[in-house]
Amino acid sequence: MTVRMNNVGIVVEDLTATVEFFRALGLELEGRMMVEGEWAGRVTGLGDQQVEIAMMVTPDGHSRLELSRFIEPAVVADHRRAPVNALGYLRVMFELDDLDAALARIEPYGAELVSTEVVQFEDVYRLCYVRGPEGILVGLAEALR
Repeated sequence: MTVRMNNVGIVVEDLTATVEFFRALGLELEGRMMVEGEWAGRVTGLGDQQVEIAMMVTPDGHSRLELSRFIEPAVVADHRRAPVNALGYLRVMFELDDLDAALARIEPYGAELVSTEVVQFEDVYRLCYVRGPEGILVGLAEALR
């Protein structure tokens, strides 16, 4: 049996700002469109819905991030500032070639380190969590080998 992850989805309020943040991180905008109607609601269980989505893809084409802005129905919960030990969706993590350069690129888009430093795990990774637009939690890792 073959299993492959297609994408991770994040619901946001400001789709344009979030797209620009992930572009600065190094992802590419694959497409942006409206998804609406009763058929879409049958998938999500939300009934008739209207959602604007932007699909981001990593440069290697293997990983995707679906950013969604719900117009109808209204958003009912907000977990963006949940602490790292909260149940449910936590974060998405990206491995980068140059963590310091990535941090410099995303800082103008509001990225802030969750801790006060980038931490090294043995001789394997340099790691950190940042809060991006709207408090979205993003993990960043740089392999040291």
